[in-house]
Amino acid sequence: MTQRQLKLGLVPTGVGGPGQTNRWRNPEIPVDASVSIDWYIDLVRQAEAAKFDFVFIVDSQFITSDSPPHYLNRLEPLTLLSALAVTTSHIGLVGTLTTSYNAPFNLARRLASLDLISKGRAGWNVVTSGDAGTAGNYSRDEHFDYDTRYGRAFEYLDVVRGLWRSYEDDAIVGDRASGVFLDKSKLHALDHKGEHFQVVGPLNIQRSPQGEPVIFQAGDSDQGRDLGASVADAIFTHAKTLEQGQVFYADLKARAAARGRNPDELIILPGFTITVGDTDDDAREIEREQRRLDQSFDQALAEFGRAFGWHDFRQYNLDAPFPAEALAYAASSFFTQAQRITQLAQERGLTLRETIEHARDQFTSPFVGSAKTIAREITRWFECRALDGINVYVGHPDQFRRFTSEVVPLLQASGVFRRDYEYTTLRENLGLPIPRNVRARAGREEPRARAIAV
Repeated sequence: MTQRQLKLGLVPTGVGGPGQTNRWRNPEIPVDASVSIDWYIDLVRQAEAAKFDFVFIVDSQFITSDSPPHYLNRLEPLTLLSALAVTTSHIGLVGTLTTSYNAPFNLARRLASLDLISKGRAGWNVVTSGDAGTAGNYSRDEHFDYDTRYGRAFEYLDVVRGLWRSYEDDAIVGDRASGVFLDKSKLHALDHKGEHFQVVGPLNIQRSPQGEPVIFQAGDSDQGRDLGASVADAIFTHAKTLEQGQVFYADLKARAAARGRNPDELIILPGFTITVGDTDDDAREIEREQRRLDQSFDQALAEFGRAFGWHDFRQYNLDAPFPAEALAYAASSFFTQAQRITQLAQERGLTLRETIEHARDQFTSPFVGSAKTIAREITRWFECRALDGINVYVGHPDQFRRFTSEVVPLLQASGVFRRDYEYTTLRENLGLPIPRNVRARAGREEPRARAIAV
């Protein structure tokens, strides 16, 4: 049996994501970093040199003037990843695309194109869109409610995977002597008719060396966890403590097993900011100073409303009890996150000011210390089954350089992380099987697999 190894993903946030309102003021970060292909290429090449598994591009399609700087002005994921595909050779390329505001056929084709351009390194982070304001950018009066969003997502993935299996692997013959380009018996229409979609197919593009893009998923509600356990190859999440990580890890693996899946083929990847110092005390001081510079309280107050459908909390008395009635504004937004914040505030009797300060603590990380301390702690989380890998948020450039030059070599020396790429496809480097694609053939027929099949 192959030894289990840690996986590493890179999450670039350019001029500053949530909690990093002032990150762009760092002179090492170009003010146009979030739209600079040169900046992305340099960063992703650093990650590839360190043998990272993938780069993970987060995205949303609704902003307000209080959105984090990186959200205000950033490149569209698949356009960006296509450029990175031809400037790299091994690192995986994962983009966030919503099932609520894309047609399944169009998305399936675009992702399959990236998969072929990159020779089998594409991944799709499936989201249903938590920013309810997105509806207004797509000619809708209201965002889909939770149940509808996830009902659509299940069927959506069924359709997309069915389209990706339009061609059997040897359908394109290309025999000049015989004049046969296509074995027509190995091209299959989808003919999907469901509650949300009707898609005839087939898709007009063949499969890649890894079969089809790797599916990532990041929902934390019960519906989100069920979707991930049913269809995802990897789960993007967050954890403040090892114990929280273990609980989430065990829950998702159990849900996958209950659906007849091999839980070892579902990879759990929480995201963290990592701060490296010369000593543990030095690292903690660096983290404190970074947080102080990154965002003021007033900026945090302005950004706080995102989980609540961008409800403006500046209208309330900061020192009065947290306004629990604001949860109603999150019904079609990031409801699970907003509900968790509201419940905590009520249980602890927090004021609005105290609640915001508590929410700001989410940006602290368990991985702060010397390179030796961080490597040891990452290994502990890995061996204790709190994670299968880490998505590393890139903030200050010097910190990413220190992680790749100081921490990664220690992980490699201990055998926890690879010294070199074993394969050229993302799916194989993640230790995932290539999905079978047996469709109708002479003399037998395999029923179309639901999205839960791997």
